[in-house]
Amino acid sequence: MTVSQFTDRRALVAAAAEQFADLLRGIQADPAGGIHGDGVARVVLTGGTAGIELLSAMATLKDIDFNRVEFFFGDERNVPATHPDSNEGQARAALLSKVNVSAERIHGWGLDGGDMSDQVREYASTVAQHAPRGFDLHLLGMGGEGHINSLFPHTDAVREDTRTTLAVTDSPKPPAERATLTLPAVRSAERVWLLVAGAEKAEAASHVAHGAPAEEWPAAGAQGRAETVLFVSDDAASML
Repeated sequence: MTVSQFTDRRALVAAAAEQFADLLRGIQADPAGGIHGDGVARVVLTGGTAGIELLSAMATLKDIDFNRVEFFFGDERNVPATHPDSNEGQARAALLSKVNVSAERIHGWGLDGGDMSDQVREYASTVAQHAPRGFDLHLLGMGGEGHINSLFPHTDAVREDTRTTLAVTDSPKPPAERATLTLPAVRSAERVWLLVAGAEKAEAASHVAHGAPAEEWPAAGAQGRAETVLFVSDDAASML
């Protein structure tokens, strides 16, 4: 894991956005770019303050062809995309509704507040169809207890070692019902970037940076095949 430290969340987001843009430019510059060899990036987006601010920063860029990016979502609350709590809805407001990207490139969970079983199965199929070799980048936020996506400490979800998607019905953080990519899905990414800001996350950041057990600190299990970067603000890095 590489640790990149910044004075505050604003500086962290600016640096991550610049590196994200450079990654997309590099993949798109080569007709055989990206892990699928087709010049199309596969990216998993994250919610949270830093994750959405990063997307807002990306929306101003004019030299990125967002129609050559397949967008996925690391997790979703069991609400429609039109709900203000929806990660997809927030991503659309920050970036996806402001750039030229076809609907076929945006892979939402399709939740509606009802039973999630069918959507979770379908999302696993969607990932397998559109990102069979994994993701070029998985963006992640992190909670103060170390959760990523909807994988919380000491839960069956964080212990899942086979399936790529799960329905979570007992999330300790409201709302209780969510759908999530699992650690096997996260680890299929070439690059995993954790965006961590805030003094309340300092203890978790320390455990993650020092390779704690994933069952206790789920973000410690988020490892890219080629690169894992912890983007961390000074206050969140106080215990490193």
